[in-house]
Amino acid sequence: MKKRFIPLLIITLMLSLLLITACASSDKTALSASSVTTTEAVQNAQLAQPTKTRSVEAPKNQPTPKATPQPQPSESPKAGDTANQYTLEQAMSDNAQLSTIAFSGLAFITGSSGADTFMPPGKVADFFGFQYMRDVDTAGYGHNTTFLSKAANNVLFILNDQQKAKLVALAKEQAPLYTNFAYNRFPIMDAFRRNLEGKVPTGSNSLNIQAVASYTASLYQTDADLSYNRAIVVGSIISSFTDEQKAYLAKMQFNNSATWAEVAEDEQLKKSMTNTEFVAVMTYASELFSWYKGSIDADVYFCPERHGTYFGGFYMKDYPAMNNPDYFISTSLTGDSGQGFLNVLNTEQRALITGIIDEQRSALQEIAQIRTTVSTELRKAMTGGSVDKEMVYSLIKRYGELDGQMSALYATRFSQVNKTLTETQRAALVKLRDLDVVPQGAYMFSTPTAMPQLPNTDYMFGMGSAPANAGQLTAPASFGSTNEPKNAEDPNKPPQGGNKNTAEPKNTQDPNKTPQGGNKDTTPKPKP
Repeated sequence: MKKRFIPLLIITLMLSLLLITACASSDKTALSASSVTTTEAVQNAQLAQPTKTRSVEAPKNQPTPKATPQPQPSESPKAGDTANQYTLEQAMSDNAQLSTIAFSGLAFITGSSGADTFMPPGKVADFFGFQYMRDVDTAGYGHNTTFLSKAANNVLFILNDQQKAKLVALAKEQAPLYTNFAYNRFPIMDAFRRNLEGKVPTGSNSLNIQAVASYTASLYQTDADLSYNRAIVVGSIISSFTDEQKAYLAKMQFNNSATWAEVAEDEQLKKSMTNTEFVAVMTYASELFSWYKGSIDADVYFCPERHGTYFGGFYMKDYPAMNNPDYFISTSLTGDSGQGFLNVLNTEQRALITGIIDEQRSALQEIAQIRTTVSTELRKAMTGGSVDKEMVYSLIKRYGELDGQMSALYATRFSQVNKTLTETQRAALVKLRDLDVVPQGAYMFSTPTAMPQLPNTDYMFGMGSAPANAGQLTAPASFGSTNEPKNAEDPNKPPQGGNKNTAEPKNTQDPNKTPQGGNKDTTPKPKP
């Protein structure tokens, strides 16, 4: 009897020790519950919505998800090596910058005005670590079209009514800002494509880099609005997390989306909002998670394609993912196609592109410093600290000026290369593009819209004065719809003879030929 009892006693003691150790090592995340000032619209929404406590246990009785195709090793980062692959130093390296700039050159020279306008909304106000979280996902789904939604759906699932109301109110407040930001990108793209096609105003030879930089500095004031107010509202939500909410998020690893539960989209919330508002809410929710679980390094990080977003590179890269669930956006396409572009060029043409790297180096370094200061300041909102609004706005305005300088430099060099291409080179670049779809209109970020009428952009070539509200124009009521815009709906009333830009430009592969056929893109926008 004793011989049987002793082994049983030993086993019982060992199991007890293991249980105690497991409980003691559980990860708990704690943040200050200090209140943070919100914008007036969010405060009103907070008062109007009663707080409702709900269980935040992992969702049950969810429909069994469909089998998801696994990422190909060449397209997605491998587990264990992503932290070394994606760093700010790597993003700013000469090789990464050159590959990205060359890719933009390929997209611009072989593209169209409509393709230029496509840009993911997440590239605006990006101080919240989401891009880094996407790039270092060890599960390999960071560049899958479901990644953002999966993060956002988990966050929305655990928020109480009061917290969710803050995000909804912020989205309704900022939706017009997103629309205006998208619209105010169009004059820049119009000027860049005019320069590419040789449609330079009389008396000027090329773009005026300082005029472009002044415009983008004004444009980035909207980025500052979006960033600052998002930090204040999201920070207040984080500081109000309950222990139950913290415990739920503690189980979700920042760099491993395989640890995130499959949560259904909130259809009721989606139906109660416009598309722009709902996309904003999903963006806020996903970035709430990346900000809360991330770090200052994640916030400061940017991918090489963060700047100079006016040349159609996003369209060329992301079009196959349009309305294609579970599509993996290639992480090697930019580097491979960028190098292919350089290989097609002759020595003189190639030097025009490679020379950009040294010329933009100081601007890029200043951008990294600005992002560090702004990100550090915004993080104070999570712990109840006071955020220096004036400093944030001033630095982001300077950020816009630097981005404009670099973008105008890219546009100038792309135009110089385009003028000297042979027919053989053009054919090689079209083949390298490997995408013959031409958008029928344009995009408000990733949402199809009719090409809007635009004010005259001669001032970006140094001719005449810029409008007082340049970079802060109010978008026409028709912008964001697929209907043709009307003059009466344009509050900015462009002068007679201004650049209408309502038709596809001449084929830049041959300035004397109009586009031959080509598939028209009527595909709906991709999921958030």
